[in-house]
Amino acid sequence: MNSPLSLVREHGWNATSFQTLSRGYRYHFHREGCVAYVDTGGAWVAAGAPFARSGELKSVALDFTRAAENAGRRAHFFGVENRFVEATAGAFESLHIGEQPVWDPRAWPEILRAHPSLREQLRRARAKGVRVRALEPHELESKPLVLALQALVARWQERRALPNMGFLVSIDPLHLPEHRRCHIAERGDAIVGIVCLLPVPGRDGWFVEHIVRDPDAPNGTADLLVDSAMRFAASVGSPWLTLGLAPLSGDVARPLDWASRSLSFRYDFSGLCSFKSKFRPREWMPLYL
Repeated sequence: MNSPLSLVREHGWNATSFQTLSRGYRYHFHREGCVAYVDTGGAWVAAGAPFARSGELKSVALDFTRAAENAGRRAHFFGVENRFVEATAGAFESLHIGEQPVWDPRAWPEILRAHPSLREQLRRARAKGVRVRALEPHELESKPLVLALQALVARWQERRALPNMGFLVSIDPLHLPEHRRCHIAERGDAIVGIVCLLPVPGRDGWFVEHIVRDPDAPNGTADLLVDSAMRFAASVGSPWLTLGLAPLSGDVARPLDWASRSLSFRYDFSGLCSFKSKFRPREWMPLYL
């Protein structure tokens, strides 16, 4: 039987594919495919589409739902794209839950040239002494650096009202260091931000998994982290990069649009979408439940 890692490497199409190798996931295998999921108690929630050939997506998904029913659970696929919706047409209902912005990072220099406001944000952060660099894998063996990163994440999470939602928002930049690429923002001797990227093998691309900024970091720090991620992806010739799901963005159903507006005091859905939009994505791709 293939391992989850080998299947992700061969069939990882969704942006979050490599995230499913983190702690806390279960795996359902069927033929040459696999579904990564979490058991919420009432449902098996798959993190994206199955890892399988496109022609086998439907059979793997249906076998997963049968197994869930036998276990007394509902079955959901969270954050799937049109590819899965079309491959399983007639088998499932789908709900548009948001969109993810996509870039060709090789075009990033052109985007910067065309938009002075982006260049100004980068300049402001650099003028305040912020510098971004790639972390070498061996540096994650340094206890002081590990403690500094953990403290940074803790400070960032203290400012977030969204409760813990498991694989949706968990942050573990030290896990899977052999696959993850991390860049840190430093100001003097302090770490004031981190961006983490995971590969998307099916697209020869990258998923910007986390952008964490210290609450007291200078304006433009997050922009410098995005800039560093784009330049890294371009340097290795990748044609595809996403900053991930902007929940409840795009043409969502009326109840979800209402939820986006009524829950803004808990989570700034529109602000997150605006942050991602300012980097001028090539397109917005719908995601579904």
